[in-house]
Amino acid sequence: MAKICVTWAANLSFKRNRMEKRTLLALSALALSGAAAGAEERMNVLFILTDDFQHNAIHALGREDVRTPNIDSIYSRGTAFTNCYTNGAIGGALSMPSRAMIMTGRGVFDITQDGWVISPRHTMLPEQLRAAGYRTFHTGKWHSDFASFNRAFSEGENIYFGGMHRYEDGGHVTPRLMHYDPAGDYKHRTPFVGSKFSSELYADAAVDFLEQAAGDTTPFFAYVAFTSPHDPRNRHPWYGRTYAPDSISLPPNYRPQHAFDNGELTVRDEVVVPAPRSAETVRRELADYYGMISEVDTQIGRVIDALRRSGRLERTIVVFAGDNGLAMGQHGLMGKQSLYDHSIKVPLVVWAPGVPAGERNEGLCYLYDINPTLAEMLGLAPAETATGRSLAPALRRGAKGRTERDRIWLAYSSIHRALVMEGRKYIIYNVGGQITEQLFDLRRDPWEQNNLLAGAPSRRVQQLAAKYRSALKEEMRRGHDFCDLDRPSGDHWSWWEKDEKISWTDGVNLVK
Repeated sequence: MAKICVTWAANLSFKRNRMEKRTLLALSALALSGAAAGAEERMNVLFILTDDFQHNAIHALGREDVRTPNIDSIYSRGTAFTNCYTNGAIGGALSMPSRAMIMTGRGVFDITQDGWVISPRHTMLPEQLRAAGYRTFHTGKWHSDFASFNRAFSEGENIYFGGMHRYEDGGHVTPRLMHYDPAGDYKHRTPFVGSKFSSELYADAAVDFLEQAAGDTTPFFAYVAFTSPHDPRNRHPWYGRTYAPDSISLPPNYRPQHAFDNGELTVRDEVVVPAPRSAETVRRELADYYGMISEVDTQIGRVIDALRRSGRLERTIVVFAGDNGLAMGQHGLMGKQSLYDHSIKVPLVVWAPGVPAGERNEGLCYLYDINPTLAEMLGLAPAETATGRSLAPALRRGAKGRTERDRIWLAYSSIHRALVMEGRKYIIYNVGGQITEQLFDLRRDPWEQNNLLAGAPSRRVQQLAAKYRSALKEEMRRGHDFCDLDRPSGDHWSWWEKDEKISWTDGVNLVK
């Protein structure tokens, strides 16, 4: 019966109606009951996650300036979702809620404390797989609490607890890491200083795990969470590729500074390289950024090679993704604290037996949809607490361009909200009561340069904006957003109970 899990492509044909859900649950139970007799037949998962990786900063997707041969290889062998978004964040560290959403399969206002803590009430995917008999392994970044880490993972090495390698500690060159502690007592342990670049240390741990797993028939979930290409980017390792700034093309939407006050122009990401930023400055920053992309690409190649040598590649689902993007000079911004595609859209590709190779699925999805997707691909029912929608049907041959979502809504702090629908994006800002609106035609204007609401928009465009604003408000209600776009405050609008931008402390205490 365990072979049911191998032929996971058959599971993709299940519809999401009641009768077929019962069928899927029955088959999953049969698959699990057969695990002892044939555990070697169950599918493994290798989940590779990157940090601050622009959704299209990949050579295979047309970014000519950057070289990513190993990531390109994954794209050539799998199906990529080219309209995948992270749902957003309350605070400026988008990776924290993004990673918690991946783990739980829940949206940004359905996780706890912006991802700082992952509630025991919310079953994480590796936690679910661990209970089903999987080895669950982690290396790299964990941006949530210690307790949730040990609920999720039975093994680990070279673990980084935190948001970024600090400049004052040497950055990626001398990362502060932890060994796995079965007791979970990381609070009272002192990190060790890594002797190699962070990406190499994470790849080392993943390679060691995969080499050991070659002689073990127990199925595994290996989560390799790189901290590249997040800054500091001031010192590169010898491997990978270096880039000359004068060889770098500026993005079409490069601007020296943002066109208006979006409420986050003094956040850390924006002041590391202060505005206004010259073309030469942005080229220099991009050269360093691409260097970090190439170095992590090199280490991803090592991990894939180890999986291949283990003999378990043909029984493994490989996922490559990013937690959020980064502006790097686009729209006059450097960071990720905005709802433009460069910051909120993410790369996502799935490579597995039966998945169409080299396809680009343009359907809309959230990054956290990968959680129930993997559960279904493994023959399991999604965790009861997961609210994402499985992408497994979209991974069938001939399903190009279709997902279960026809719209995506996005949130940042209490000051930015957006909706993607019908090939357009609507963004609304509230900065100190000053309302600004943007509407972009993403099909004709993928770099979001032409705001259709600028100047004197036509009646048709105004009607479109009203339609999108109404749809956004509905999605915000469904998504349990604490903001209300129609909430008045004196002579202006305040979207939440305090007449100011929400602080991170208020935010994490609000969403419990």
